[in-house]
Amino acid sequence: LELVGLADRMSHRPRQLSGGQEQRCAIARAIVTDPAFLLADEPTGDLDRESADQVLELLRRLNSDLGKTILMVTHDPHAAESAQRVVQLDKGRLLGVTDRAEAAH
Repeated sequence: LELVGLADRMSHRPRQLSGGQEQRCAIARAIVTDPAFLLADEPTGDLDRESADQVLELLRRLNSDLGKTILMVTHDPHAAESAQRVVQLDKGRLLGVTDRAEAAH
């Protein structure tokens, strides 16, 4: 819970958590078994910008600090900007791939 910033909410009930806290709780449940791969389906979909940014930063740290591979599905361009690689699809057709890691070098 410390890793996802919820140590102070350990005794709270789900109804006492904000949307962003609920998302971070879901991420905590997902990483408790230390998987190498995480699938994040619209992780910022119902969140305000501040909460969305906190969730995106957490996913970034899981990747950079803990080596987790993260596949994020999103319709949010802001969330997509946080990715190292963006694969753009439309109705199952590949529209393009942007590799930000290579572009930065």
